[in-house]
Amino acid sequence: MANTFSQIYIQVVFAVQNRNALINKTWEEELYKYITGIVQNKDQKMLAINGTHNHIHFFIGMKPTCCLSDLVREVKKSSNSFIKEKRFSPYRFQWQEGFGAFSYSHSQLTDVIRYIENQKEHHRKKTFKEEYLAFLKAFEIEFKDEYLFEWIDDE
Repeated sequence: MANTFSQIYIQVVFAVQNRNALINKTWEEELYKYITGIVQNKDQKMLAINGTHNHIHFFIGMKPTCCLSDLVREVKKSSNSFIKEKRFSPYRFQWQEGFGAFSYSHSQLTDVIRYIENQKEHHRKKTFKEEYLAFLKAFEIEFKDEYLFEWIDDE
């Protein structure tokens, strides 16, 4: 769009549905590269991507023409097919429904990127559930428990 100027930064978080279908360290980098390709092919800028065995964070510079729900749907659908085609998981792999999306200002870029890059270290101290609930609280997002992810007890 000509004469349209924006600065939109969004962190997206979503989880694996099946506890046995975990993201394995042996193929996670290939998955992150694949997801990065999807985001870039949709004309968005990937700033950071990382995660753990049960969820992913990615941080994008988003253009105003992008529909975030459509982008995340495509990322989840295509990456799910990619995991199946590559036979990365011996179990049925699927992402849980829904996602979290959190916006940031330009001054927060370095901190958010560092946070995402350090996911594995961060989750030695905090479970995904604790992290996700902290995001919802920090961003003052109202929610109902029944609409949150299906939590794994021993995260």
